[in-house]
Amino acid sequence: MPGENLSRDEARERAALLSVDGYEVSLDLRSAVGDAGGEPRTFRSVTTIRFRCNEPGASSFADLVAPSVTSVSLNGRDLDPGEVFDGSRILLEDLAAENELVVDAQCAYSRTGEGLHRFVDPEDGEVYLYTQYEPADARRVFANFEQPDLKAPYRFEVRAPEGWTVWSNGTGELADGVWRFAETKPISTYITCVVAGPYHYVTDTYTRTFEDGTKLEIPLGAMCRKGLAPHFDADDVFLVTKQGLDFFHDHFDYPYPFGKYDQAFVPEYNLGAMENPGLVTFREEYIFRGKVTQASYEARANVILHEMAHMWFGDLVTMEWWDDLWLKESFADFMGTFANVGATRFKDAWITFANRRKAWAYRADQLPSTHPITADIRDLEDAKLNFDGITYAKGASVLKQLVAYVGQDAFLEGSRRYFKRNAYGNTRLGDLLSVLAETSGRDMTAWAASWLQTAGVNSLTPQVLLDTEGGRIAELAILQEAPESHPELRPHRIAVGLYRRTPEGAVERYARVETDVHEPRTVVAELAGAEAPELVLVNDDDLTYCKVRFDETSLVTLRSHLGALTDPLARALCWSALWNMTRDALLPARDFVDLVLRFAGRESDIGVLQMLHAWANSALTHYAAPDWRETGGELLAEGALRELREAEPGSEHQLAWARFFASVASAEPDLKLLVDLLDGTVEIDGLEVDQELRWAFLEPLAAHGAADESVLAAELVRDDTASGKRHQVRCLAARPSAPVKAQAWAQVVESDALSNALVEATISGFQQPSQRELTAPYAQLYFAAIERVWRERSIQIGMDVVRGLFPAYQDRPETLDATDAWLEAHRDAAPALRRLVLEARDDLARALRAQECDAAADR
Repeated sequence: MPGENLSRDEARERAALLSVDGYEVSLDLRSAVGDAGGEPRTFRSVTTIRFRCNEPGASSFADLVAPSVTSVSLNGRDLDPGEVFDGSRILLEDLAAENELVVDAQCAYSRTGEGLHRFVDPEDGEVYLYTQYEPADARRVFANFEQPDLKAPYRFEVRAPEGWTVWSNGTGELADGVWRFAETKPISTYITCVVAGPYHYVTDTYTRTFEDGTKLEIPLGAMCRKGLAPHFDADDVFLVTKQGLDFFHDHFDYPYPFGKYDQAFVPEYNLGAMENPGLVTFREEYIFRGKVTQASYEARANVILHEMAHMWFGDLVTMEWWDDLWLKESFADFMGTFANVGATRFKDAWITFANRRKAWAYRADQLPSTHPITADIRDLEDAKLNFDGITYAKGASVLKQLVAYVGQDAFLEGSRRYFKRNAYGNTRLGDLLSVLAETSGRDMTAWAASWLQTAGVNSLTPQVLLDTEGGRIAELAILQEAPESHPELRPHRIAVGLYRRTPEGAVERYARVETDVHEPRTVVAELAGAEAPELVLVNDDDLTYCKVRFDETSLVTLRSHLGALTDPLARALCWSALWNMTRDALLPARDFVDLVLRFAGRESDIGVLQMLHAWANSALTHYAAPDWRETGGELLAEGALRELREAEPGSEHQLAWARFFASVASAEPDLKLLVDLLDGTVEIDGLEVDQELRWAFLEPLAAHGAADESVLAAELVRDDTASGKRHQVRCLAARPSAPVKAQAWAQVVESDALSNALVEATISGFQQPSQRELTAPYAQLYFAAIERVWRERSIQIGMDVVRGLFPAYQDRPETLDATDAWLEAHRDAAPALRRLVLEARDDLARALRAQECDAAADR
């Protein structure tokens, strides 16, 4: 990997020297099918780049990662590939003012989801191809200048196996055995795209007539593997797509600029989705093979809208370098929820955002690797790791705060001016701030310094003083704190809500005030004299980005009456705050589990309920004292089964409780129930045990030794699909056997035979919280292997291994010591690798602190 890196300084130097006029890329993908004769599969890639150099005679380089290069021609002069190509770069010397570079190479198909990924469907043997490039893997498919600020138009042509269809960013036609695509607008390398294979393809059309009478017609397409076609609800995908296009046209005043709009759901995808203009790619898990809750449909809609927002924020206007990745990802993350609420049936999407997305941000912002939203990205490895909770969810949270700060109208008008001034160009932070200053009339410098250029999360705690009779508020203040490592106190626009119980027992808000918090202590004068509250919720309505804390009275109220809070957003915010307290060792894990057992059954929002299930599992496996885990697991299983039996038959809540019950089942009677549900000897009214739920039941059975290899093989016969294979691989690796663990470890760490999806499945199965003793020997092996893995494998696989196989379940001080010893002995290791290990160390240290807090609760 180090030889494939590119530094920011190198990119800036090249951008100052070169400008690109256009690419012509010819790919021959006919080698994707048939017998490769035991040789690694490659395809021919011929690229012509026309570019200018403002210092004739200077030298530079083009990017290409390929097994071999057949020929290189610069301005008609043949160069020796052995002299100018080093495996990742092509040396270009004595450049002219105007240049033409032609590179003929043999590039490799990928099994890691990077570059041109090749997938063979085990169900029917069909081959499917797609590309994935962000941040810098287009160079695995064609020679280029791989950095976002060297934009250019592209013309692609592709030769494919007979009977295939090929798609790219522009519209394409097949003639004489060659697919030729219309030239694109000027775009960056990382958002070019090719999808090829016998995909199932559905079409529709979006039309829009603007106020001036002009009409826009956008051809729509959606595709998936043939094996998933029976499950593909393309009508719903098109519905959300059209709603999103209407919404963004209404608010952006800039017509969609990239012609057609195809959406491809592809196998073994590393990301959620990718915003390639005209050809968005998604992970195929967004096509649901079984019954799922509305939270899954909401999440898919959010992703569709997130990627659509990128057509403007990211594709039309692109950051200059990855430092300003937030200029696309933070905006798309915000706009995904903003449009979901404003345009689709998912009107409660801000609740999901508050509960799920911000939890991701809070975790990332407390890691030792936390960084400002506008980050310091030194190179491509830094960039790859900065697609994180800060760049996405914290950035989106800060934009939500910005909308409250400058007003929605000013924010949207600023966006409109930003698009028109910078269309098809590249920008930095200042370009956006300047238009927002124009439209809002506010100085954005101080706001940006506090929110975009510093790291860390503030905590806001209410301080309530009552009058002598205790019936009214004498003074209510908000205390703002920051960690010592990141002491910045920020300007927060918040709403403070006062809540109390009604005679009927509900907990409802009776007063609300918006205020600005700047200082360590801010008095909310408007609330003096209000009736004494039973619950004070700072950041009511979730206007800012902060960790919410409670005063003692509020905490007592939540312990007794959390489920009685009638407002679903307020309830979600309280749950999130309690979870942060658990992670911060301020609330014992067993207390959080108890709250879930008592009140989660009353949770109306299905997305919040499923998040509570995930948090309860984490509380038990990571934060509970070791000697309480067995008791806690029994309590969770008992409570989950009770809620499962009491849930409305056929409801999504019933399904969520069934999945949660399976995830915590460990006692013999519970495992027996799962077996009986699988073979149909026991039924729960309304619960359909479809294929996806069958696999959800089989994993805990495998992990506890109640489903052996023959059972899993029989299930694969029943579900002989790509999805079934991934499930089976995970379940096989989950079995409680030393030889099984040794085999799984070898398949992931010592071999590169598995595809990215099967690496992920194997790691997931290997790491079982109930098998701490079984996997203990691998802690030492982990630290011995990770530097070699990072050096030899692709960055995606390296990240999967380093994150996924860290001995997190060996949660004792000795593991912390071993991690520190590795970090001390490997100070010169790749910074991105050290960052991953530092993050895992921090999670482990946090778990140990939480376990101490939980153990103290038992004294």
